[in-house]
Amino acid sequence: MTEKQLLNRVYNEIKPHRALMLIAMFFMALVAGMSAMQAYMVKPLLDKIFFEKNDTLLNYLPLALVAIFLSKGVFLYGYSVLLEKVGQSVILNLRNRLYNHLLILDLSYFHDTPTGELISRIISDVTLLQTAVSHTLIGIIKDSLTVICLLGVIFYQDWKLASFSMVFLPLSILPIIYFGRIHRRLSIQTQQTVARVSNNLHESIGGNRIVKAFCMEQYESNRFMQIIRELYDIYISEAKVKSFSHSFMELLGGVFVAWVIWYGGHQVLAGSSTPGTFFSFLTALVMIYEPIKGLSKMNSSIQQGIASAARVFSILDTEPKIRNHPDAVDIPPMKDRIVFNEVQFSYDNGVQVLNGIDLTVSKGESLAIVGTSGAGKTTLVNMVPRFYDISEGSILVDGADIKKATINSLRKQIAMVSQQTILFNDTIRNNIAYGDLEKSDEDIIEAARAAYALDFIKMMPDGFNTIIGESGARLSGGQQQRISIARALLKNAPILILDEATSALDTESEREVQKALENLMKGRTTFIIAHRLSTIRNADRIIVMQHGNIVEQGSHSELLAADGAYKLLNSMQHENVI
Repeated sequence: MTEKQLLNRVYNEIKPHRALMLIAMFFMALVAGMSAMQAYMVKPLLDKIFFEKNDTLLNYLPLALVAIFLSKGVFLYGYSVLLEKVGQSVILNLRNRLYNHLLILDLSYFHDTPTGELISRIISDVTLLQTAVSHTLIGIIKDSLTVICLLGVIFYQDWKLASFSMVFLPLSILPIIYFGRIHRRLSIQTQQTVARVSNNLHESIGGNRIVKAFCMEQYESNRFMQIIRELYDIYISEAKVKSFSHSFMELLGGVFVAWVIWYGGHQVLAGSSTPGTFFSFLTALVMIYEPIKGLSKMNSSIQQGIASAARVFSILDTEPKIRNHPDAVDIPPMKDRIVFNEVQFSYDNGVQVLNGIDLTVSKGESLAIVGTSGAGKTTLVNMVPRFYDISEGSILVDGADIKKATINSLRKQIAMVSQQTILFNDTIRNNIAYGDLEKSDEDIIEAARAAYALDFIKMMPDGFNTIIGESGARLSGGQQQRISIARALLKNAPILILDEATSALDTESEREVQKALENLMKGRTTFIIAHRLSTIRNADRIIVMQHGNIVEQGSHSELLAADGAYKLLNSMQHENVI
């Protein structure tokens, strides 16, 4: 993407806020005009007061100067807050769009893109882009206007007006300390809120598979929007304090200068000072070199903004490969069977993972899938909820091709319990009710009871309202897994996927979880990916996979009697080889 195209896209992000931008630019012009007027007032000061000895004008001129500084402060405050609102609104919209877009991208995208990089793009890159929009580009306009206005005055009056010196240090220390404390407090709030945003991103991106399986994209979008709205409000408050402190210091300096004019003017009229001394002091107010110096510093910020824009837009330009077919329809809950018809799958690198799988799974059947690592077990079951799309062949649910079904209607029929337990830093109640937040407390309690989780939940400090920490850190592995089983029970989907649900547990925890799984599997069509063969002895059917092919299938006893690949796996496991 060329620099011109990037700038056009950045402009399109700002375009909805054109009215605020125009008002802000108008305020900029007024601020520049006020700066020029301050310099111009040297002329009546010298001509009318020092030389014509007009005592009446001397009494009014300081008041006029105070009015100019006050007006400049008001317009400065106005354009600063307006620009910050524009910049933060761009951030708000971009971050929300980026997050919503990430939720619909495929699992393969998250496998290829580090989570930290995604978080950095949403937090840091968008912020740098906002800085370039609301500060750097606009700063160039403001400083240019100021330079032009001051140059006009200088060439009309005298080039010596370009010199400037005046710092009102003594009285400025106290407000600097006061506003510094406010900035520090707001900065802490900002960092804390940014940390919450990063934590939310880490959880939802890392748990994207569960988000998709339970069709909770909108819930996660709303949860994220709430946090970044808080961050938006803090930034606006910080901008108001920053702008007010700037305006206050401008007014303080103006009052001081007005006092100097009144006092110094009287000293000149009284003969205790010379017009040259006063003139040299007054010309120190011009400061034309500041905006010129500011213009030279902005190039690096602009380049940062352009680079950040490229990274941000690259995410928005990434199209999901898995999406609803143009003629997709909602499919009813499964009533008969799932059929894999010559299913083939290969990753983008061309490696073939599934080779013409033919398989029929009847309603209510428990199908265990075993095989060595890399045999294609997880890939096979990932085809059912369309986490990946098959390369060739078809998967039919009651005769309907899942590619012609809406993604939501398909995934609402599927519950999942995986080896990597995905829980969220929320209450136990909300974790169990994740797939359906409208469920009653009675339904949630019953799901917890069926998952053998009710006893330990009652022992928690706040029961079902206990916050379980990031990824359920405050729970044991067995407790985490039982919460995820309760979640799947509450969803009450006809299709269940168990992806090595007990392989990470110790023997005691496995027994508790296994009882919960037996309750979960009742009446459901279940795909069980198992590492420990002892956990699938009672499965209705077991298929053995090797190199993307089904090489054996049957019951546990039938496969042992066949003296083939399954018996070899069983022997290896008993010998602790696998």
